[in-house]
Amino acid sequence: MQLKINDNVIVGNGKLTVLAGPCMAESLEICMETGRYLKRICSELGVNYVFKASYDKANRSSGNTERGPGRMAGLVMLQEVKNELNVPIVTDIHEVADVHDTAQVADILQIPAFLCRQTDLLHAAGASGRAVNIKKGQFMAPEDMQGAIEKVLAAGNNRVMVTERGTTFGYHNLVVDMRSLAIMKKFGVPVVFDATHSVQLPGGNGSCSGGQREFVAPLARAAAAVGLDALFIEVHPNPDKALSDGPNSLSFEQAYQVIKEVKAIYEYVGTL
Repeated sequence: MQLKINDNVIVGNGKLTVLAGPCMAESLEICMETGRYLKRICSELGVNYVFKASYDKANRSSGNTERGPGRMAGLVMLQEVKNELNVPIVTDIHEVADVHDTAQVADILQIPAFLCRQTDLLHAAGASGRAVNIKKGQFMAPEDMQGAIEKVLAAGNNRVMVTERGTTFGYHNLVVDMRSLAIMKKFGVPVVFDATHSVQLPGGNGSCSGGQREFVAPLARAAAAVGLDALFIEVHPNPDKALSDGPNSLSFEQAYQVIKEVKAIYEYVGTL
């Protein structure tokens, strides 16, 4: 199934789509620097690009850690990125109250994994008319995501995609069951692989999550071989200094290499 994001980006039409940017919209400068780089390399590599950043990280491990600029300031920032770079935007929503304002800026409303069963949120996102990306909960079987999709469809919106981002494996660890990509593909919606959150170690650093970015590339290659429509990665100019998800975020050079490798496998799989 194809999902039209805007006139320039169609997910699932035989051209890889990349959703990428900093985990948190830390500043306009970081968003612009990252977005400019990613737009350039995606154009160079011949893949679609959607800018990603969250204005509120509402489920941080500790209540004392940075959450982001908040809805209104964050949306102003994202609108500037959209205007300057002329790229579509994807960002998280957490409450029904977020939907109206966020839908004025974002082309894709993203449902965080922990909220993928929240009926009112899914209905409201669907009713906005925007594309909706539902992240599969770390606690969810892939076949159970059909119910989440149906909640958006019930609002009269068939512009839905789903994202695999790892499954809880004991404490402070995630694993990726690649079968989930094939299972969710059967729902008739585009499937996204979140390569950077899949290597997250939730709460692994005590007051914050850890991560193992060295495994991003092999997991992304494996997902491309299984079959995906879009790749989701978090990218930062200096991942070790990022205010959120630094341990599992990629540097600019790492992002380029991952996208290049995934594109090559994606296109090869498309010929089979």
